[in-house]
This record gives sequence, structure tokens and C-alpha cells, in this order.
Amino acid sequence: MIESFFVWLEGSALGAFVKDQAATFATIEAVHLMALAVLGGSVFLSDLRLLNLVMTDVPSRTVTDNAHKYFKISLIVLLVTGFVMLSGVATKCYHNFYYWVKMAALAAGILFAFGVRAPLLRGDHALLRPITLKLVAIASISVWFLVAASGRWIGFSG
Repeated sequence: MIESFFVWLEGSALGAFVKDQAATFATIEAVHLMALAVLGGSVFLSDLRLLNLVMTDVPSRTVTDNAHKYFKISLIVLLVTGFVMLSGVATKCYHNFYYWVKMAALAAGILFAFGVRAPLLRGDHALLRPITLKLVAIASISVWFLVAASGRWIGFSG
């Protein structure tokens, strides 16, 4: 069932457009990578602040709230451009181990960001134990690093 969706997607008009137009994939990938840079920057900035390594003169809530706005926008761009890129190489990705690692890490990252991190950091950070903030930051950096690294390995592995 899942494989048939990937075959259909690659054979769709969108898949044909992405595959047949020489610069289309590269252009979409460039936008994808720029959004990844913004997402990574927002993650690093806010998580390094939670670790008390940067911007210690600014309240951590201010930094994380502002960074989260850019995180959400870049995540939407990443999801859209990722789907469009997938349409051109769907069957290749279906058989690629690192694609599935990236999808699992992406799902974990999204669930962590919106199900754990955002609700936890919505309140006053001073009421949280410092170790809690540090563990949240380390977990966040780790999961988003795995998303980026496994995405990079998709290109190397096939």
C-alpha cells in the first residue's frame, strides 16, 4: 500500500514536472536547504540559550518564543519542499534506509517540539529546574541533528 503511493506520486504530474525539468529539483532543494538553515538556526539559538551558553542577558522565554516563530515557518517550508522533492524521486526514496530514518526522526522532532518542548517552555522558565531546561535543549538539538544528518545521507547512499 505504501509502496503503491510512492509509485503513484512519482508518476503524477508533480513527479513528472520535478523529474523532467532540469533545474526544478535543484531550485526546490535550494529553498529546502535555506529553510533547513533557518530551522537549524532557530533550534540552536533557543537551545543554546536554554543551556545558558548564548544571550544570557536576554530572558530565555523571550529567545525561545521568538525562535519558535521562525521554527514553525521554516518547518512548513521544509515539509512542502520536501514533499515536492520526494515526488520526483519517490521510488528511490522508498527503498532508501536513510529516508525512513529521516522520516522517523522528523516525526519524533515534530512530536517533541510541539508535544513536549513548546508546552513545557510556554510558562515561566524560572519555575523549571535548570536540569530540565538543559535536557530539553540537548534532546532538541539531538533530534534535529539526526533529521539533518540522515537527510544528507539520503544523497550519499543512493
